[in-house]
Amino acid sequence: MPELPEVEVTRRALAPRLEGALVEGARVGKPLRWPLGCEASSLAGLRIDAVSRRGKYLWLALSRGGAPAGGLLWHLGMSGSLAVAVTDSPPGPHHHFDLLTSAGCLRLTDPRRFGAVVWGAALDDGMPARLLARLGREPFDPSLTAESLWQAFRGRRVAIKPALMAGDVVVGAGNIYACEALYRAGIDPRMPAGRLSRPRSARLLAALQEVLAQAIDAGGSSLKDFRADGHLGGFQNLTAVYGRAGLPCLRCGHPVTRTVQAQRATFFCPGCQKR
Repeated sequence: MPELPEVEVTRRALAPRLEGALVEGARVGKPLRWPLGCEASSLAGLRIDAVSRRGKYLWLALSRGGAPAGGLLWHLGMSGSLAVAVTDSPPGPHHHFDLLTSAGCLRLTDPRRFGAVVWGAALDDGMPARLLARLGREPFDPSLTAESLWQAFRGRRVAIKPALMAGDVVVGAGNIYACEALYRAGIDPRMPAGRLSRPRSARLLAALQEVLAQAIDAGGSSLKDFRADGHLGGFQNLTAVYGRAGLPCLRCGHPVTRTVQAQRATFFCPGCQKR
């Protein structure tokens, strides 16, 4: 599933090409998770002002005649990707939404159809507001501190990895990145979140920020077929524990262990990561 680094890499690839472009039309394919929320034809004539990100969502802010005219909230689901094609080629069976612009055709490709494109009058209004309401802080938000992380997890009995991945405290800790951050912080993923100490909270926040920044620089992770504007990511080649079950830990040599938490595979080193 595309996580925060993959979505941010996608945003960085699309923003220079799309910002300032004129929307010439839209084409809706098979139904996605939620309806578009407006007539596709009503998008024609709007201008794309900015491409921003909130968690794993992309927001295309639109205007008409210089006045705000809402925007489109995009989610890549479990298998989606976005790319701009210079030529308007006919859509294939997995091309479910095309935004036709003066800069090219922005196309959502989503084989599993868990993605979405939703119109809203603003990010804090209507369907976009409902979808974003429960998201935690951005990982690089200055207001997210070791103290606030510690306070948020106090009293939680759930294991720290599922708690980190829930996204209500901090967004961006997808499976691969949660595994890697907990490894770098030396924290056993099975430890109850409520037992996280202040010093460990500081190590975990620093490790998560480091992992996400490195993943963004590497173009995200392409574990299956993810591409950001046509390009494969490379972070999957840099992991220390994820996908390395049975191989020696790069620090201590202990075999990396795989377990399952909340129906997701967890990789960790029992020698380096303590409860």
